[in-house]
Amino acid sequence: MSKDARKVLFVCTGNTCRSPMAEGIFRRATEGSDYEVSSAGVAAQPGSSASRDTLDVLSDLNISLEGFRSRMVDDEMLAEAEAVFCMTEGHLEMLEMMFPEQQEKYHLGCDFAEIDGKVGADVPDPIGMGRPAYDSCANVLDEAIVGIIGFLDERGKA
Repeated sequence: MSKDARKVLFVCTGNTCRSPMAEGIFRRATEGSDYEVSSAGVAAQPGSSASRDTLDVLSDLNISLEGFRSRMVDDEMLAEAEAVFCMTEGHLEMLEMMFPEQQEKYHLGCDFAEIDGKVGADVPDPIGMGRPAYDSCANVLDEAIVGIIGFLDERGKA
């Protein structure tokens, strides 16, 4: 990872479903660029693997999360990140309460894409909902990440 990498962080609750999925999809979409992506949770149990359904969905997309382990969001990773993308309004509010000094970096993952007719929608939580919910979550993240990359690229030109 380059010292000059543009660091991006995705945040959800437990860092086992949505944010690792976003991490994998973003990494694939920005392969060969100067972006460095990671993920964390506002209530993560450190050291867990991504959920089986998350890994299966990513595997079907030819995306590997080899070596992934969940982690709690902390001040250091927020300070290093150029931008932080939260899966829900609740995650964003939690970060604003826990780490107010970094709040200019916080965005909703869907702030830059229209999902089901709405900009800024929450990324649906697939946990416990079965494989179709994980596939749906991946589709939402795929659309959101196109908008996120556009936002980051435009901002990088400024």
